[in-house]
Amino acid sequence: QVQLVESGGGLVQPGGSLRLSCAASGFTFRLYAMSWYRQTLGKERELVAAITSGGSPNYSDSVKGRFTISRDNANNMVFLQMNSLKPEDTAVYNCNAKRIAYGNYWGQGTQVTVSS
Repeated sequence: QVQLVESGGGLVQPGGSLRLSCAASGFTFRLYAMSWYRQTLGKERELVAAITSGGSPNYSDSVKGRFTISRDNANNMVFLQMNSLKPEDTAVYNCNAKRIAYGNYWGQGTQVTVSS
């Protein structure tokens, strides 16, 4: 059974940091591209950061220089280090695993709220 379980969200002040984690199981993690998306009410889901199976990262312009995505293939984990957080980063953050023709999986999400 495929599972993606996010953790690490919470309430943080502007300028603060959070580290999101996503624990994966039920599929061959090292072969999948992993991504973090976020969504707020009334807005489309936004791709925040992605990392290929080979470990190459990509970021949206809105988070470039502030967020870092990484993966641990030995432990089937993907992380999102978020620094210099802004109120507009407030959203539900979802972990995604994708391998074309094999699977596209989603976690339940973790809430991040940036507010003073």
